[in-house]
Amino acid sequence: MTSLLEQIHAPVASNSAFGTNLLQNGDENFGQFLYLEGMYYHMWNTYDVHFYSSYALLMLFPKLELSIQRDFAAAVMMHDPRRMKIISNGKWVPRKVLGAVPHDIGLNDPWFEVNAYNFFNTDRWKDLNSKFVLQVYRDMVATGDKKFAQAVWPSVYIAMAYMDQFDKDGDGMIENEGFPDQTYDAWCTSGVSAYCGGLWVAALQAASAMAYEVGDNTSANYFWVKFQKAKAVYDKLWNGSYFNYDNSGGSLSSSIQADQLAGQWYARACGLLPIVDEEKVRSALEKVYYFNVLKVKGGKRGAVNGMMPNGRVDMSAMQSREIWAGITYSVAAFMIHEEMVEMAFQTAVGVYETAWSEGGLGFSFQTPEAWNTNDQYRSLCYMRPLAIWAMQWALSNPKLPNQKMMHEVSIDPLYYTQPAGFAEVACLLKLPKEEASRSFLQRVSDFTRRRLSL
Repeated sequence: MTSLLEQIHAPVASNSAFGTNLLQNGDENFGQFLYLEGMYYHMWNTYDVHFYSSYALLMLFPKLELSIQRDFAAAVMMHDPRRMKIISNGKWVPRKVLGAVPHDIGLNDPWFEVNAYNFFNTDRWKDLNSKFVLQVYRDMVATGDKKFAQAVWPSVYIAMAYMDQFDKDGDGMIENEGFPDQTYDAWCTSGVSAYCGGLWVAALQAASAMAYEVGDNTSANYFWVKFQKAKAVYDKLWNGSYFNYDNSGGSLSSSIQADQLAGQWYARACGLLPIVDEEKVRSALEKVYYFNVLKVKGGKRGAVNGMMPNGRVDMSAMQSREIWAGITYSVAAFMIHEEMVEMAFQTAVGVYETAWSEGGLGFSFQTPEAWNTNDQYRSLCYMRPLAIWAMQWALSNPKLPNQKMMHEVSIDPLYYTQPAGFAEVACLLKLPKEEASRSFLQRVSDFTRRRLSL
């Protein structure tokens, strides 16, 4: 591990996200690849979105996909202390800290100045590191490139150790922090969430499987134990028919999120074991179909992100009431993996009806990120709709290794302690304590109360 870290921190790589230094003997250098998030959001290789769109590259240009993953593996090891101002709260934070997966590879000076996004501090996002681990594992099993796995394993290990700080109560599960700390960056979540929690459970299993492949059996056992613990916590979100948006107990915790089982979707796509029981998966997908899909314009607009149990759209946030083309495709892909094919195409057809049909909104080759129930759209030519290739991936039934758990000896999570080395790394990667962020609305409210008291 130490020698690999020394290689990563060679002079050229110490201040950049160039992944070429991770190429192994005999690997061909295919160079670097950039693509914009969209016409209106100017960031290269936006990673939380690449999670959905990457199936296109993996199936069409797998070497370019591995190149992007090497870049992000190198970026995990970057530490850029230059300060950047966060728009949402006015605070100044380091541009990128060691261990955090960046939101994007930059804009004006890509690879050297990452995180062009500055609306929130993405070093505290809860989905990016999990998505990195899941994508790297998927690409390893899809390409069969074990040298790639060996090269990026230190970054996977560091990315997992970094997330340890967000497990506040030591139960194996990370918690969201009450601001939009994930790809739904205008939709708050607090505590254990269906979206980020599921991604984390799947990432723990992927990290365990990958550790086993590279010969790090200590880490394989540890991540497997954490996977079991986190899986049990995640299951508490189950309410009898779907997984609650989060466990904060608020009025919106019961929102039916279309993307609630993104972690299970990726587990399926990677050949990993399910993270929840099969009957719960089917029930949740049926709930999404009958509520998020069919209750919006007769199922001809796609899957709305959030729907309340009373059959009304979740109007709590701009993004909860939007339909995202890429999410609709990924939910459809997930349905295909679960052998709900007819339902999958009835879900996906909403994007066709909206973007391509004569009676639609006329987007055609400019498919946007989102539209709402009033047919107002946002961000043309967006990355995420490339997730239609995830449907093709599911339909092609790729031959992947079947993960029968590699641990011949049963490990009791109650008595398995954290390896000393991992604990030390996780401690070193902890972010400094900061004052609780105060939103713009909170500051306006405080100012108004002060004025009224005069």
